[in-house]
Amino acid sequence: MVLFTIESGDHFQANVDSEIQPVVDPDQCDPVAETKKTKADKKVKQKKKSESDVEAAIGNPWTTGLFNCHEDRTNAVVTAFLPCITFGQIAEVLDEGELTSPWGSFIYLVLMPTLCSQWIMGSKYRKKLRKKYDLVEAPYTDKVSHIFCSSCSLCQDFRELKNRKLDPSLGWKGILAQQKGEQTKDQLAQTPPTNQEMIQ
Repeated sequence: MVLFTIESGDHFQANVDSEIQPVVDPDQCDPVAETKKTKADKKVKQKKKSESDVEAAIGNPWTTGLFNCHEDRTNAVVTAFLPCITFGQIAEVLDEGELTSPWGSFIYLVLMPTLCSQWIMGSKYRKKLRKKYDLVEAPYTDKVSHIFCSSCSLCQDFRELKNRKLDPSLGWKGILAQQKGEQTKDQLAQTPPTNQEMIQ
């Protein structure tokens, strides 16, 4: 952008060339300054983007660690010998009863020997659990956890649900019944007693 200053009055028409003086904005004509400004803008944008990526990567911590299988020994033993049962229970809870525990177990059982690809379903449901409770993807990614530590991952998923009062061993209908019982108990505790009389 070029600006002109014009001196006033009578001299304007006589000496047009000598009286019109271009005034140049130094930031706009200096290519080095323009490059520095562009680079600075890019750095600010990259910094904002990296900060948002870090915020997205950070979530709530898990209630138990990946290798804390000893915290629920019964589940650890079942998962060690029959991981398909644990997976079926987790899938039923996360799908809110749409996929039943037997069907989930069957799918996992079929995937194990055929393609050794049970990690696909396991990591899919682990991701679903993380998104539901905004959990951090740690200490490993979902896929790595289920490829190399599938039993530990299933145990951690099971414990996480159990610690959030969604015990997978009860099944989805059992969880709903438990929640309904707790609501009824709370309602009874809040209701005042009916008319009472003292007997002498």
